[in-house]
Amino acid sequence: MTANQRDHEDDRRAAGRADGPLEQQLEESFDEVVTEGTERLYRAVRTVLITGFFGGLEVGLGVMAMLAVVHETGSHLLGGLAFSIGLIAIYLAHSELFTEDFLMPIAAVVARKGSVLQLIKLWVGTLLANLLGGWVIMWLITRSFPEWNETLSESAHHFVDAPLSLQSICLAVLGGAVMTLLTRMQQGTSSDPAKIAATVGTAFLLAGLQLFHSVLDSLLIFGAIQVGGGVTVVGWLSWFWYTVVFNIIGGIVLVTALRLRRTKELVEQERQAPGPDSDRNDVPSGRK
Repeated sequence: MTANQRDHEDDRRAAGRADGPLEQQLEESFDEVVTEGTERLYRAVRTVLITGFFGGLEVGLGVMAMLAVVHETGSHLLGGLAFSIGLIAIYLAHSELFTEDFLMPIAAVVARKGSVLQLIKLWVGTLLANLLGGWVIMWLITRSFPEWNETLSESAHHFVDAPLSLQSICLAVLGGAVMTLLTRMQQGTSSDPAKIAATVGTAFLLAGLQLFHSVLDSLLIFGAIQVGGGVTVVGWLSWFWYTVVFNIIGGIVLVTALRLRRTKELVEQERQAPGPDSDRNDVPSGRK
């Protein structure tokens, strides 16, 4: 090997250790994640409730499409593809699901751009508004398509009849992780077609494999309650409480914590930067 070849090989090895282009992409993506997360943390309560309510309505459109396909074909896998309509609607309409807030707002809190109290306000407000919007849209769907009642009840019983077991816990952990990973994938590219492709894939996994998701599956259960499908509010709550808990664990442990660990140097740099309250001109738009 000549001297020039050795120098070239050394340069390649140095670049590989430094992850040059990759590190630049990670830095840009991390900045976007923290910026978006900070904006969400500083939203007014009214804004949180409105975006959450519309998120519940729009995910209901996906549930409507899914029920139509499952009713006609009996295939939950095909129904999962149809459900992607709801997640695409949320993305394009800039609404919000509770499980979308397991990455960006947490990254902002870890970077000291917001507080845990603000995060709790965002989570509680978004979740309650999602459920309210979901109840409304399911009332409209059940009155519009009474022929789906049997399919709706069977889908709801799949969740409320599940015991609190290792399998149920794992299904809820995966449900939270899949939705949080979607948020990460959408932040990792500027291509709208790529974002929509990721959304369709996520919907297939989430609804097609019947993972436990605190909002999506609650809408199915709400519909069954409204049509007298043998499901009660108590039955929903017995399933809902642990699904929420393990959705959060899945999103934070399997996705968010690992991503923050990967960018720990960027987190430290962000902590050194002035916070949004240090300059009134820099307050995120959501706070105004």
